Parts: sequence; C-alpha cells; structure tokens
Amino acid sequence: MTLFVKLAWRNLFRNKRRTILAGLMIGLGLAAMITTDAITIGTIDNMIATATASFLGEGQVHRENFRKTFEVEATIVNGPALFEKLKKDPLIRQTAPRTAAFGMITSPANVQSVMLYGIDPTYERDLSKIDDLLVSGGYLATADEPKILLGEKTADLLEVGVGDKIVVTVAQAHTGELSQELFRVGGIFKFGSRQMDGGMAFIPLKRAQEMLKLGNNLHEIAFSFHDKLKSEDKSLPLWGDLSAGGNEALPWTELVSELAMMRSMTDFSLFLVGIILFGIVAVGIINTLFMSLYERMFEFGVMRAVGTRPRQAAQLMVMEAGALSLIAIVMGIVVAIVVNGLLLHYGIDYSGSEFVVTLRDPIYPVLTAKQFTVYPFLLFIFTCLVGLYPAIYAAKLTPAKAMKRGL
Repeated sequence: MTLFVKLAWRNLFRNKRRTILAGLMIGLGLAAMITTDAITIGTIDNMIATATASFLGEGQVHRENFRKTFEVEATIVNGPALFEKLKKDPLIRQTAPRTAAFGMITSPANVQSVMLYGIDPTYERDLSKIDDLLVSGGYLATADEPKILLGEKTADLLEVGVGDKIVVTVAQAHTGELSQELFRVGGIFKFGSRQMDGGMAFIPLKRAQEMLKLGNNLHEIAFSFHDKLKSEDKSLPLWGDLSAGGNEALPWTELVSELAMMRSMTDFSLFLVGIILFGIVAVGIINTLFMSLYERMFEFGVMRAVGTRPRQAAQLMVMEAGALSLIAIVMGIVVAIVVNGLLLHYGIDYSGSEFVVTLRDPIYPVLTAKQFTVYPFLLFIFTCLVGLYPAIYAAKLTPAKAMKRGL
C-alpha cells in the first residue's frame, strides 16, 4: 500500500503544470461552492435581520384573526397585563405595545389611506429602527404628543413636509363613528419598501387609543429574544402561553413565511449548484487522469507483465485521483479564504434592492465549519468515485495491448 501511495504522488507530479492547473480547476469548484453557501446564508440572514429589526420584531401577539380582518374591536385579551408579563420574561430582550387600524390622512393637496400604528416611542426605539430611518424631522418624544411620522412616498403624495399640519380620520371601536384629529408632521421615514413608505404612518400610542376609543387595550405586541434562535422554536412554551384565551402569538417564520420558505430551499439550491460545479470538476478529473494514463501506457504494460494485478492497477489510478483531490482541496480552501475575506471586509452592496424585503445593509458571507469540512470531504469522495472510470479502464488493459500503445 505504501508503495502505491508513493507511486501515485510521483506519477501525479511528472507533469507539474498539468497537475497544478487541474488541481486549481477542481479547487475553484470547491471555492465556488463554499463562497456560494456563505453568500446565500449571509443574504438570508441579512433579509431576516432587515425584516425583524426594522419594525416586525421576532414575534408578535394579536387577537385571533386580527391579521386577516384588522377589526378595531379585536384587541388582545388582557393586552396590558400580557405586555407587562413579556417585559419581565427572561427570554425576551425587548417588547413594544401597538395599536393598528386603517386611517385616512388629509392634507390641503391630497388624501391618502394608510395603516395607522400607535406606538410608544420609549419601547419602540429599542425594538424597531423607525428612529434610525428618519430622513427628515425627529422621532416622537412622548406617547401622547400630537405628532405623526409619515413615509416618504406618503409625504410626497400629500405634498407635506416636517411641521405641516394634516388631519387623521379613523373609525372608532364598537360604534364605527369617525374620529378626526389634527396632527403636525414630526418626521418623515424611509424604509425603502414601497408598501411601508407609501402605506404606513405612526402616531403616539395614547393618541391612537383615544381616537379609536380603546381605553388601554392593544392590537399588537411585538417582541424580540435575547437568543434569536428561540424565535424559530415553536415548541417553546412561551408561544402557547401567549396564545391562550383567544390570542395568537406568531414567530417571524409565520409572519413573513416567504423568508422562512426561502431559507428552507437553500439546501436544495446549493444541491443544484453542487451538481453543476461537480459535473464540471468531473470532466477535469477524468481528462487529467486519462492523459496521465495514456502517457504511461507502456509503464502500465510493464507493470502488468511483471505481475501487477488488475485490481492493483485500478487502485493506483484511484490513489492518483485522491492525491489530486487533496491538492485541489488545499488550493480551494486557500482561494475561498481569500475571496470570502475580501467580501467580509467590503461586503456586497445591494442596498435598495427589493426581494421579499428591501435590503438596506451590505451582504456579508457567513462562514461555517461545515463549509471547510463537509464540502472538502465530499469533494474527496467524489473525486475518488470519478477516478473509478479511468481505473477500470486501466485494470482491463492487457500487457501486450498496453505496451503496444505505449510505443
């Protein structure tokens, strides 16, 4: 066995240029696989962070069916008490109370319908990024000041700016009577999403509760976890506790199911990419090994003539394939580290691009141990399996036929 290992390494480096080029080609396939996986994970994580940190939160509590009907009367059962409970829960990092209702905003120039959220700026500041996304004006100072935050597209349509006065109209709970109040535009935000920038507005929570005649009741409680992975664990008792008594607690995976679906398809997408890349690699391996075999045809004939068995000839070719894969793995890992190091430093800027959510921050690759252990191991096994084709061909050669072709 030791002799065949030495022969495999020696034969591989008879033509150093070909071996290095073949190893680099195979290594680039491995580097492409690692980089594709890292960027895919980074993209999904970026989209999840954008969706949950901007306004959504990692979980929300509503009254059952509220998200389908948005009925003003459908407030959370024991909402204030539930909010206080979440504030004290050791799993919860931050929570924020909200109201949500359809409203009409009127300016001297135009009228626009929006989803009007009542928020408490004290709690909302730590949960969402509304204050960070203001392009003009300032954030809400208290939970009852008569100011409103508008999306950039809404402000353009209404032809208003910071300091201008507008009228907000909503329907009150239970009676359906219209309630109107004068607000001054306190700030203009830009999430980068057409739906949010053109269809959402924020007013102080107490003002919203008064206009909607809700008392201290709430429509929505958003929250985030200290450990983000907890938000994806549906077996967590917290979800059942929050859903008791006619309420409904949902993690972000159900609130934005498209993102969860995209992440679940990541492995399948990488599988398809792997098939394409490894298919190209297979052609390179077979070509390299057959070229090496034909150059040493006479040598194989002599080896067979002096008693080398077909199985041993095949074994030698497989070992050469394995040795080639080890060289390729080293090259591929080095290339992957260099490429991903650059990407980690500079990032990939897709700011403003809208997929399921609108990306705001650069995408950075996420490197995992699997990429540098499982993928190289699979490449090694794959290379050895591909090497079986030229190995079987070598095993079938007769001494006379091999020496005749080698002359």
